[in-house]
Amino acid sequence: MSENVLLVHWHDLGRHLELYGASGAVSPALDRLAAEGVLFTAAHATAPLCSPSRGSLMTGRYPHDNGVVGLAHHGWEYKPDVRTLPQILGEHGWRTALFGMQHESSTPSRLGYDTVDVTDSDCDYVVDRASEYLRRTEPDAAPFLLNAGFFEVHRPYSPERYPVPDPDAVVVPSYLPDTPAVRADLAAFHGSILVADAAVGRLMDVVAETGRDEDTWVVFFTDHGEAFPGAKSTLYARGTGISFIVRPPRRRRVEPFVYRSLFSGVDLVPTLLDALGVPVPGDVAGVSHLAAVLRGGAEPPRDAVFTQKNYHDSYDPIRAVRTVTHSYIENHAPRARLDLPLDIADSPSGRALDDAHREPRPPRELYDLVRDPGETVNLAGRADHAAIEAELAARLATWRRETGDEITPDEEGSALAERVVRTYLAEIAGRETVPRSPRGADRRLTDEG
Repeated sequence: MSENVLLVHWHDLGRHLELYGASGAVSPALDRLAAEGVLFTAAHATAPLCSPSRGSLMTGRYPHDNGVVGLAHHGWEYKPDVRTLPQILGEHGWRTALFGMQHESSTPSRLGYDTVDVTDSDCDYVVDRASEYLRRTEPDAAPFLLNAGFFEVHRPYSPERYPVPDPDAVVVPSYLPDTPAVRADLAAFHGSILVADAAVGRLMDVVAETGRDEDTWVVFFTDHGEAFPGAKSTLYARGTGISFIVRPPRRRRVEPFVYRSLFSGVDLVPTLLDALGVPVPGDVAGVSHLAAVLRGGAEPPRDAVFTQKNYHDSYDPIRAVRTVTHSYIENHAPRARLDLPLDIADSPSGRALDDAHREPRPPRELYDLVRDPGETVNLAGRADHAAIEAELAARLATWRRETGDEITPDEEGSALAERVVRTYLAEIAGRETVPRSPRGADRRLTDEG
């Protein structure tokens, strides 16, 4: 019997959950999902930005290969030959539906879903629509792929929408300054997590109520790191590290466990296709982790992940390779230590930074993840680490060559980014928007207009 897939994804969460050690970021529904499935602790996005990371998750191809190297609402789109997960599954008999957030394309109809509703990506709206879909789906009908995308937990964290826990009880992560403004910002973030988690809990209740937990792969993930300075938009672990949980169909009888092996965003598509018995297209760059998932973590298929950054609100070309023991980063243009996206720069936490984040970043960075998991001491250029630096630089160069990764010159890339952002800002000037901007139309991610 064919199996179903339910994808549930959040926006800008990173690994900021108590599940991953973030004190105060409570998520009882996700805790329960992880206790019933497989909790991935070393999953990484291919990019620390919304559209590029999602593009890889839904195609199994790196951003420079699939074409989505920048934000969809800035005009970046898939190349014509790219096929998405719903397109591939649709060709093999799966019914496909998308409710809420996608952020891969300004034209959702091209993504390959049979049913599309991106009019609102508020988590409660999305869960209501997804629940209706599950309840009206007959058990003996064709299998389905159901994609439920939440706007949460993207900024802003409106107090009218989300509760705000006590800021004085917040434990501030080591990479952020401990100030009242940052504590309040984190508390508001935690409030949005509570609301989104409750929505996940309601959806999981419907999955159980309809009996689809027996034959459905449930996959929860986020796109990249949390929207705080030093996380989102960087190639450190807090920028590319993502929450990732897989609960196999109950009839598979897979014992819950923690999967500590490296996992890349490009691996989701081949892993799911492998699980469903669908051939993996030759242009998919990722590898399947199905055997490791079904056998309790044995035989990890990957010993390194490769990440990149190109366009966000500006052009910032960076490449990196990460192993279990080290992270090596190449900065291909002179920039400040932290190139803050607009939403972070204008946040309470962004405004709380001192001038140190404006200091020039080094061209190369190397971190010993065993001794320095926070990636704070740059070892690049040191004689006692020259061998590992050379090894990782060669490995990154080989990956770039084999995948056709060509970096645009700084002057050209910066001019393009400036033109794209200027055009986008001119288009939205004066537009009436919802305070939280959850609706697809407000982000130019519907087929309208």
